Amino acid sequence: MQDQRAELEWREDRVPVSVRFDDPYFSLEDGLAETRHVFLAGNDLTARFVDGFHIAELGFGTGLNFLTAWAAWRAAGVPGRLQFTSFEAFPMDVSEMEKALAAFPEVAELAGHLIAAGGGSAEFMDATLTVIEGDARETLAAWDGKADAWFLDGFSPAKNPELWGADLMAEVARHTVPAGTAATYTAAGFVRRGLEEAGFAVTRVPGFGRKRHMTRAVLG
Repeated sequence: MQDQRAELEWREDRVPVSVRFDDPYFSLEDGLAETRHVFLAGNDLTARFVDGFHIAELGFGTGLNFLTAWAAWRAAGVPGRLQFTSFEAFPMDVSEMEKALAAFPEVAELAGHLIAAGGGSAEFMDATLTVIEGDARETLAAWDGKADAWFLDGFSPAKNPELWGADLMAEVARHTVPAGTAATYTAAGFVRRGLEEAGFAVTRVPGFGRKRHMTRAVLG
């Protein structure tokens, strides 16, 4: 799995679409606004940031979620370091990552740091990024960390159900601190049930753009 790379097509020459999953990497409307709505607000991050706050993510993709969280961390003025761990089965080539992120000038400076670091694991001045490559159904179980907040951002459950199964949601719960949170753009019933079975209190809330609902979860 380590040598498998993302296969992309480009929509309007700016939005990367996974050939394998036939799904775009971010919203066609506004990927940055979607990340802020779903993952930052969905996890109430700006009110919770403290030194060492740890975000974990299923699906690193273009790195946009990391950059958006990092920008929010800096804007919050919290001293110390942000920890960010992402699980990615099919990493994107750094040149394609750079092309995708060019659509978001608001995070251009941070994107430049990510690209310069090779688009993967790196130590930055105020953030530590760890990208764990491989099938999350295997790599998450082997991880020894725990997250304060989760970004569940795999491709659509209809097209990539492996990343949304009950067993994997149980591993997410096992790697979450007490009262930790998770957020995702999907409101699919089997995903919500999997989170509930894993011990999360699940709420369906308004989604971004044309998506009527999304999911927020708090570990009981």
